[in-house]
Amino acid sequence: MRGAKFIGGDWGTTQLRLFLCDDQSGVLDQVDGPGANRVCGAFEKALDTLKRAWTDRHGELPIVLSGMVGSSMGWVQTQYLPCPVRPEQIAHGCIGLRSGRIQIVPGLSCRNPLGSPDFMRGEETQVLGALELQPALQQGRHLLCLPGTHTKWVILEDGQVQEFLTVPTGEIFASLCSQTTLVPNNAKSETDTSAFVRGVARIHQHPQAQLLHKIFECRSLRLSGELAPGETASYLSGMLISSDVSGAVKLLASPDTNPTVVVIGSPQLNQLYSMALRAQECEFSVVDGSGASVAGLARIDRLRSSATQA
Repeated sequence: MRGAKFIGGDWGTTQLRLFLCDDQSGVLDQVDGPGANRVCGAFEKALDTLKRAWTDRHGELPIVLSGMVGSSMGWVQTQYLPCPVRPEQIAHGCIGLRSGRIQIVPGLSCRNPLGSPDFMRGEETQVLGALELQPALQQGRHLLCLPGTHTKWVILEDGQVQEFLTVPTGEIFASLCSQTTLVPNNAKSETDTSAFVRGVARIHQHPQAQLLHKIFECRSLRLSGELAPGETASYLSGMLISSDVSGAVKLLASPDTNPTVVVIGSPQLNQLYSMALRAQECEFSVVDGSGASVAGLARIDRLRSSATQA
């Protein structure tokens, strides 16, 4: 086995993903654990339990943790760094625990393109990872999409986070599926691609109409027999994601260029957002979200180590 250099962790609300990494940012091993809302404040105990086998084999290693572990419900609350912000500022904004052996990554804040306050915690590490995995992002202006419960649209300028916009696409989808009559209770969870594509296309029809003018079709098309019950959730997902993509591209992309979007997320969400971007005739590239998290955590570890050695 290659030598272990540090432990990185993406500690979200519902899940902890802990990575044992070597000096090339490669993952030697991974374990999953409870999210910040399930450890009941016992973050230290949960972490020590999960990494015990690694510690027994490799000794105490530096640890970098991002996500909700640094929130008000986390182990320690880190600050929100105001944008624009450079990778070095994120690394140096960490809060150290256990004499600096554990570093908790800060979040970011901005006034978004609509003039409202906006915040992110956890996604900033994936942005740093994307900068490592796609070095071309370090020069010029780029638009990133990080899909999820709260999708983040991020504008990069010469390698720094300039501003971002949060869209609760996933949260709205989950709420509409579980708490309204738009989607039947027994709807399947797997994506029906044809129904999803149909929902994506619907947003581009009658463009003068807004999403709210079309969304009841999830029920009315089912009642008329034009949409099968098992297709409803996918049709709704297609409309929501297409509306998200269409609005964000119009708002955030440079008007004088054909926009290229970098999508950073899970394979499933990357595929769905790719289909919506393709319908929008946008060029795009895809980065695996887990890989971006690891690369970002490794970047922070290197920047912290360089500062300590200097």
